Amino acid sequence: MECGVGGACLAVWEEERYPEGIKWKFLEHKGPVFAPPYEPLPENVKFYYDGKVMKLSTKAEEVATFFAKMLDHEYTTKEIFRKNFFKDWRKEMTSEEKSTITNLSKCDFTHMSQYFKAQSEARKQMSKEEKQKIKEENERLLKEYGYCVMDNHKERIANFKIEPPGLFRGRGNHPKMGMLKRRIMPEDIIINCSKDSKIPAPPPGHKWKEVRHDNKVTWLVSWTENIQGSIKYIMLNPSSRIKGEKDWQKYETARRLKKCVDKIRNQYREDWKSKEMKVRQRAVALYFIDKLALRAGNEKEEGETADTVGCCSLRVEHIKLHPELDGQEYVVEFDFLGKDSIRYYNKVPVEKRVFKNLQLFMENKQPEDDLFDRLNTSILNKHLQDLMEGLTAKVFRTYNASITLQQQLKELTNPDDNIPAKILSYNRANRAVAILCNHQRAPPKTFEKSMMNLQSKIDAKKEQLADARRELKSAKADAKVRRDEKSKKTVESKKKAVQRIEEQLMKLEVQATDREENKQIALGTSKLNYLDPRISVAWCKKWGIPIEKIYNKTQREKFAWAIDMAEEDYEF
Repeated sequence: MECGVGGACLAVWEEERYPEGIKWKFLEHKGPVFAPPYEPLPENVKFYYDGKVMKLSTKAEEVATFFAKMLDHEYTTKEIFRKNFFKDWRKEMTSEEKSTITNLSKCDFTHMSQYFKAQSEARKQMSKEEKQKIKEENERLLKEYGYCVMDNHKERIANFKIEPPGLFRGRGNHPKMGMLKRRIMPEDIIINCSKDSKIPAPPPGHKWKEVRHDNKVTWLVSWTENIQGSIKYIMLNPSSRIKGEKDWQKYETARRLKKCVDKIRNQYREDWKSKEMKVRQRAVALYFIDKLALRAGNEKEEGETADTVGCCSLRVEHIKLHPELDGQEYVVEFDFLGKDSIRYYNKVPVEKRVFKNLQLFMENKQPEDDLFDRLNTSILNKHLQDLMEGLTAKVFRTYNASITLQQQLKELTNPDDNIPAKILSYNRANRAVAILCNHQRAPPKTFEKSMMNLQSKIDAKKEQLADARRELKSAKADAKVRRDEKSKKTVESKKKAVQRIEEQLMKLEVQATDREENKQIALGTSKLNYLDPRISVAWCKKWGIPIEKIYNKTQREKFAWAIDMAEEDYEF
């Protein structure tokens, strides 16, 4: 039974849902597309060491180009980046190169950098025919490698191209930034497919690391990257049937939490008074996960990644207690690096018993000691499973994010607003969720320029409106004198012109407000991962907002199941 986008798709899921979780019966695909081999630089592009031209071996030259391409970026000025790069670069050099190149500061990558800038500029200036040729090649690759067959359904693959080698950047001051991300070869690749499928052929002269037939996982290809030793995957596109099923299950789990969250909250409040320290710590941590949407945090090897923490791994140095601050009692001041080295800074008034417990947890401890020394993520997750099947810290984030969006939309949506103003209200509701989940971003580099351009459009539109109003006033005066049908029609025409320009101006001003409020908040993460899409779809249907104003084409494909299911009166 084929699955298209629409209601029939959900019916297929219902019929084919596997009783023991998601498993496929048949999977066939063509494998990954590898990064193209390195092409040496033209002879006229020079590398200089200590003021003299030096010809590099192919391996050393390739790694040097990675640095040259980033020469204008602030990363290449950071000491840890430069140190890691130089160490890994030397591993790719010949013994002769190693003995000569001993100081990164004496290396001159300027000529290389200029060459890559010129290449980039040339790509922008390509003719329509050249662009069309590249487009056709990409479409050919997509057609051949971008789809798989899973249980008689043709499914789109998300990322069938393997990332080329380069330099690791990391977030924040990551201790491994600047290290060499090695080229992934077929010998690194694990293929996952059916026993009875046509197994993808490796490139000539190569072989796969392994071929598996594991129908309990949804990845098609995997490999281990060399920087952090983490496993990377090629997965199905978010719009695929199985991904949609997993999404649906995720939000249904959050909806189940809604039914028992009051009981859970009453329980952890009781546990604040427990005689067992570990129970008290667990209860306070759960309160933070619930109230502040903190991540649980995972244990990791010291020095392996940046010094990021979650709720369970908070240290004494990450919080300050204020019995009174800014007119509020029992305030906890948080300051730590969370996931992706994003700083979490917040001053939160808490319940008195939470405050007293934190004072107790911090007694006789050094700043570097664990705040919750009787708790770890495994203990917390086991407890959450006991409270509700399938419950994790992430389910709390999903639940609180979705509930917050629903409540905010009810409060902020004005029935009398036009569509741009309603969309501003939607974005403000989404922003409240992003702030709750600490989804921050640095303002885009082009922010000031784009705001100036937008302001110029607003100023021009205001001038246009002033002219239109003057013309209307003049037309009205003329009509009073003439008192004929033609002058009346002119007045009506001028009135409509004024109204049209007023609407255009309002749309631009709403856009400017939205952009300004959104400059340091990343709305996409919560919208794609934490917000039940049925809330957004129902809101659109209720207020006559086109779905494409909220979700782009890719997002609409991902949430096709929700677009079909949600009704105007949907309640999370």
